[in-house]
This record gives sequence, C-alpha cells and structure tokens, in this order.
Amino acid sequence: MPEVIDNVAVAKLYGEPLFAMPHDLYIPPDALEVFLEAFQGPLDLLLYLIRKQNFNILDIPMAALTRQYLSYVDEIRTRNLELAAEYLLMAAMLIEIKSRMLLPPKKVAEGEEPEDPRAELVRRLLEYEQMKLAAAKLNEIPQFGRDFLKAQIYIEQSLQPRFPDVHVLDLSQAWADILKRAKLVQHHKISREELSVREYMSQVLKKLQGQRFVEFEKLFDPAQGLPVLVVTFIALLELAKESLVDITQAEAYAPIYVRLAYTPN
Repeated sequence: MPEVIDNVAVAKLYGEPLFAMPHDLYIPPDALEVFLEAFQGPLDLLLYLIRKQNFNILDIPMAALTRQYLSYVDEIRTRNLELAAEYLLMAAMLIEIKSRMLLPPKKVAEGEEPEDPRAELVRRLLEYEQMKLAAAKLNEIPQFGRDFLKAQIYIEQSLQPRFPDVHVLDLSQAWADILKRAKLVQHHKISREELSVREYMSQVLKKLQGQRFVEFEKLFDPAQGLPVLVVTFIALLELAKESLVDITQAEAYAPIYVRLAYTPN
C-alpha cells in the first residue's frame, strides 16, 4: 500500500479506495481529448466559422476563412483520415477561390459585372443554412415515440350484458328434442282444428310477461299435441323475427332461454 495522503481516498479502483496515485500510472494522450464542436460536414464547419467571426456571408474574407478552416482540417487529419477526406476536398475549393480572387478579373461586356469566384460557395452555404433551420424547426415539433405516447383506454359502451346469439343448429336440436317427447304422449285422435299463429304469439308473450328468462322447453306443452307445438314454434320464430323476444344461450351446448326484448313498465 503506498503512502497514505491525509487519510482521504483520491480515487476508487474496482470498488476499493485509493489513497495515493500509483507511480506507474499511464494515461493515454487521447484519453483527455474534448471535442467542443461537432459538425455535420464541411459546409456546417464553414457556416460555423462565418457566424462565429460575424463575417458577411455575401462578402466572405476568403483569406481569414481559409486559414481558420485549414487549421481545423490539420487537427482532424491526425485522428480520422476517412473523415478528413471530404474536408480536404472543401479545402481545395477554398484555396482555388482564394487564388482566383488574386488574379485580375476577366473582361466582360460593358454594363455587366465580373463574375465573383465566391458566388457558388455563397449559394451552397445559403441553401445549407435554410435546410438546417428547417430541420431544426421540424425537430421542435413533438414526435410520437419521442415526446409523447398514445394512450389506450378501454371504455365500456354499454352496462347491459350482451348474451351470445343462439346458433341455428342448437335451436333446431332443441326443437327436435321437444318433438321426440311429444311423440311419447301423443293421442290417436283425429280432428280438424284451425290454429292461429298470431294467437299463439300472444300466448308466448303472456308467458314471458314478468319473467326475466324462461327456458325454451317450458314454452311448449307436449300434451297439447304436435300441431300446437308446431304453431307455437312458428309463433316464437315470428316474435324473434319482429325483435319482440330474444333467444339467448350462455355458451355452446348450454340451455336456451327466451326473454322479452323490451323492459316492461
């Protein structure tokens, strides 16, 4: 253990207090490098240098701008050659513009102004700045997944219980069971009888009056004979067709129930 300095740990190494700096401590040269500015490309760097020095973008001092730009390029060349490639291309363009400005301007027709070597660079800088400002405004708009999330709330639309619909096969099976029981108690009596479907519709409604649910089988009396059962079944189907009764079933193969489709006063 090295000599303790004022009994105060200067650091922690793997969770253990370190009371003095090791003599063989090695710190890589790049360990404490700090990049104060991050640029998206050469145009971003040029725009930063112009705004930082308050240069007029329509009248750029190419000598000062090129000098500052090249100093930055020399700095990144030592760290990232792939990143420096596109910056070197812009550096060559700046040097070319600077050289063209030192040459005498080309002769032009009378009344025309000589071409400014900086015109193309200024145009690209202005377009880039417009796109950068537009992107910043778009980024300020709240975005789904970044600034807010969609809330999902389940709202019960109706407090009334909704019973599953009765399948036609279940209804036909229940009717077949009633017919089987009717044949066991039928009488060999031949008579002619006129039965009214409307009359039996009224009888079914009377049986359902005041009842919350009535079993499907209790609406039929096998002792009355097969014709009455048939008419009663037809009357029940007519009532269901006119939405006067509901035929419900709790689940598959469960007993079938009938009730009034409206609430009595």
